Amino acid sequence: MLSSNRLKVLLEVFRTGSIAGAARNLRLSPSAVSHQLSRLETEAGVGLVERGAQSLRLTAAGLRLAKHAQEVLDIIEAAEKDLLAQARADSGQLRIGFFASAGYRLVPLTLSGFSERYPRVELDLVEGQPHELLPDLERGSLDVLVVFEHALDPWRPPDGVEVTYMFEEPQLLVLPEGHPAASRPRVRLSDLAAEPWITTFGTGTPMSVLERAGALEGFSPTIRCRSDHYEVTLGLVRAGLGVALVPSLGVQDAKGVHVCRVADSKLHRRVGVAVRPTNPNPALRSFIAHFRTASTRLRGSLAADLR
Repeated sequence: MLSSNRLKVLLEVFRTGSIAGAARNLRLSPSAVSHQLSRLETEAGVGLVERGAQSLRLTAAGLRLAKHAQEVLDIIEAAEKDLLAQARADSGQLRIGFFASAGYRLVPLTLSGFSERYPRVELDLVEGQPHELLPDLERGSLDVLVVFEHALDPWRPPDGVEVTYMFEEPQLLVLPEGHPAASRPRVRLSDLAAEPWITTFGTGTPMSVLERAGALEGFSPTIRCRSDHYEVTLGLVRAGLGVALVPSLGVQDAKGVHVCRVADSKLHRRVGVAVRPTNPNPALRSFIAHFRTASTRLRGSLAADLR
């Protein structure tokens, strides 16, 4: 019978690409990781790793086993919780990752309803960009991750991760008060090609959505500052230091700036949740239901704010 602990070791070797990386994540010594791999090979009856003088790689059998190891570990965890009679949605722990602008209204709105219904569930909240937190979801350190996908920067979730999108939010132009373009209901990005821009660092790539959109309209924006914190972006625009493209969830405390729509239907992002479908946490389904309700309410509120 295969050992679940040794499957976890194999999974970490697969994810990190090295014994040292697996040892670091599992808080074991490299020799202990190597020993566990050898024991797992004995249990499996087939070679799982090929060791070189300064390298290590998984065999075809090792890759197949590593690919399914998370599912096996989730099933074992579900069985253990069932045997211990702990599969209750009104207790336990829920570990949630979310990006910063979702933390302004969307996540608080979700958790206010969830916590009122399930006050005994311990919440562990982690803020960060989706691409930064995705490895934590894959290895089981997070139960659910609030994510977004830009229409101009689509991505595919890795194997073992399932994404459900709940709503689309538009990208909005944020201008200093009194800006000549502020009188128009919709503005093309190319109309502001000569302006200095405040933009983001991009979602795991060097190019931000603004720069992608500008390229499609035939110009390369002049970037005065990059920040993934929209309160910083709004403050710089408020001071007249540039204009910005900001998703509607990020437009908080819009005093002193003018917000208008962009004349481009592709400038939006989809917001939803990413999970491991095999995750047995009983509170997960309830959280997703509250997230869906909060998304519906917030979508209506965001639309009203733009009328």
